[in-house]
Amino acid sequence: MKESASSSPRTGSAAEVTLPDNPAVLNVDEHAPTPLSPGRTGFPKQSGQSLSYWLQQVRSDPLLDHRTTKQLPKETDTVIIGSGISGTLIAKHHLETWPEKSVLVLEAREFCSGATGRNAGHCKPDQWRHFAKFEKAYGQKQAIKIMNNEAATWRALVAYVKENHVDCDLWVGDTYDVPLDDDVAKVAKECFERYRDLGGRVEHIKVTHDPAEAVRISRIKKAKACYAWHASTLQPWKLTAHIMRENLKNGIHLQTYTLAKNVAEDSLGRRKWVVNTERGDIACDTVVYATNAYSAALERSLKGVITPKPHMCNKVVPPRALSGSKALQNSYGVLLPDGGLFSINPRCTADGVVMVGGSNPGQKQVDKWVEQHPEHCIDDGLARVDTVTECVREFVESNLEGWKEAELGPGEGFDYSWSGIIGLSADGVPFVGELPGKPGQWICAGHHGHGMARIFTAAPGLVKVMNGESWAATGLPDVYEMTPERLQRLQSATEGAPKVAIV
Repeated sequence: MKESASSSPRTGSAAEVTLPDNPAVLNVDEHAPTPLSPGRTGFPKQSGQSLSYWLQQVRSDPLLDHRTTKQLPKETDTVIIGSGISGTLIAKHHLETWPEKSVLVLEAREFCSGATGRNAGHCKPDQWRHFAKFEKAYGQKQAIKIMNNEAATWRALVAYVKENHVDCDLWVGDTYDVPLDDDVAKVAKECFERYRDLGGRVEHIKVTHDPAEAVRISRIKKAKACYAWHASTLQPWKLTAHIMRENLKNGIHLQTYTLAKNVAEDSLGRRKWVVNTERGDIACDTVVYATNAYSAALERSLKGVITPKPHMCNKVVPPRALSGSKALQNSYGVLLPDGGLFSINPRCTADGVVMVGGSNPGQKQVDKWVEQHPEHCIDDGLARVDTVTECVREFVESNLEGWKEAELGPGEGFDYSWSGIIGLSADGVPFVGELPGKPGQWICAGHHGHGMARIFTAAPGLVKVMNGESWAATGLPDVYEMTPERLQRLQSATEGAPKVAIV
C-alpha cells in the first residue's frame, strides 16, 4: 500500500487507497475528481429547493417557520448561524455553559432544511475503512484518534436519544461494509489488517472473508466479504427538532427565514460584531458559523477551503418480496470497484422505506454538470435525477434477491430522489475552533458529507474551547482544530492538489 514518509499534519495527500498491480481503489474523494472550481460558493437557495423525505414528513410542524419574536432582535450576546444539528447542538451546550447569556439562532430557510434534513439518515462511525487514507495524511496516531472519535460520537448520539426518549426512529444494529469484487475486497482486507496491526480497535468488528458466507450474512448477491459493527439510522430532522424544542423552552431565540449575508465589525461600538441580514442587523460579541457548505459565502477566507457540492439521495419503496419478514434488517456501505459507495438505510424499525445515498456512479454525471454550471453548486432543488436513480435500480436488481423479478405495483419502487449540499473541506476533516484573526468568531463546519458521525462530539468540543478550555479537553483529533497555520496552508495549496476525503 502506498504510504507517505511524513506523519505530520499537512494538506491532505491521499485521495484514495490502492495496492500495487490491483485496479481497484477504495475511498475516492466523494467518488469524483477534486472540484475544478474550488473557489465556488453561495448562499442557501431561497426558492425551489426539493423536499427530502424527512422534510416531507413534517409539513405541519410549526418549528419549520418558528420565530421566537415577530421582530428581529437588534442585539444579543451570541449569534449562531445555521439551525442544523451543528447549530442546534452548539446552542444547547452554549446554554448549559453560560445560562446567563442570550443566544440567537439564525436560519436562512425552514428550520433544519440544510444537510442535516437532507441526508440518508445514517449515524455510522467509520471504524477502519478510512484509516489508511488518514494515516498517509496525518500519521498513525491522528488516524486512530479519528476512528475512536467517530465511535465516541455514535455512542453520544445513541445515549442522548435513549436518555431523552427522543422519537426519531432510532435503529441500533449491525451495519455491513460489503466489497463487491475480489480486487476491492483485497484492498479492504489490507486496510483493515493494517489498522488492526497498528493498534486500532477491531474487537467489535465481525469480519467474514468467505464470499458464500458474506452473501448469506449480507443478502448481497455479489458480496466478496463482510465487515460488521454497530451503527444507527434515524430520522435526523426529528432528532434535531427535539433538541431545538428543549433549547426554546430554556431561552434560546430562533429566527427562521432570516438569511445572514455578512459579518462585520460593529462600527457603533455596541458590541464586537454585527451580523447583517435581510431583515435587519444584529449586534453581538460572539458569532458561530454552523453553516457547513455555505461557510465561504459568509467568510471569504474559507473560499476554496470549504466548497459546496450537491449530492443525491434516493427513496426506494421495496416490493412485497422484500417487505414484512423479508425486509432488510441492516444498514450497508457497499464498496464499489472504482471507489464509489452505496450507503443503504432500510428504516427497518420504522416504515421500511429504503434510503440509498453515498457516492454511486451516477453521481459523477451530477458532478460534471455542476463543474460546467458552477452556479448550481448550492442547488438543493434537484430531484429525480435519472443517472443516479438508474444506478440505484441496477444495483438492487442485480444484488437483492427477488427484486428484479418483482412486479412493482403503484406506490412501490424508485419513488423519489432529492439533493442536499455537502461541505467539502479541503483536507477532508472538519474545522472546529476560532477563525484566525477574528476573535469572537467561531466555526464548526466542513463535515465532508460525514457530519452525523462527528457533530455530537464536535459541537460540545467547540463550546469547550469557546469557554477557554484546552484543545485536549475536547477529546477531538488535533487535525480538526481550526488554526492560523492550517488555514494558511490550505489557502496556499496548489489548485487541484490531492485531498483527503470521506465518502
